[in-house]
Amino acid sequence: MSVSQDQEVRPGRRAVVAAAGAASLAAVVTACGGQKDSGGSGTVKPADDGTDGGGALARTADIPEGGGKIFADRGVVVTQPEAGAFKAFSSKCTHQGCAVSSVSEGTINCPCHGSKFDMATGEVAAGPAGRPLPAKTITVKDGSITLAS
Repeated sequence: MSVSQDQEVRPGRRAVVAAAGAASLAAVVTACGGQKDSGGSGTVKPADDGTDGGGALARTADIPEGGGKIFADRGVVVTQPEAGAFKAFSSKCTHQGCAVSSVSEGTINCPCHGSKFDMATGEVAAGPAGRPLPAKTITVKDGSITLAS
């Protein structure tokens, strides 16, 4: 195709749609990327204390006071809002099902749309989520935290 100096070359509809899709994908990937918080957030692998065949989530010492840990492979987040008080909630945001990504400044945080949940109760601290994170049952015994079946 030859173009004179007087003609404007414009991309076709498919090129524009493809470029917009690529930009949207890049934004989603960036938003879902990991972030490092000093408040004790993160994902850890299950601890094996040798007492229950590897079913323990973690040692109590693994969960920072005023923070928490996300166990992505088990679909749970465990927090310690105050010394010796351990709580567990689903790690799936109630807004649109994204995985929560961090625990900091008293909240469990979803990276997708900014929902925040109280780390002691699971209640919504900031929307758009309209429902609390469902509580999970855990057992804390002899320094070990185990998720109930």
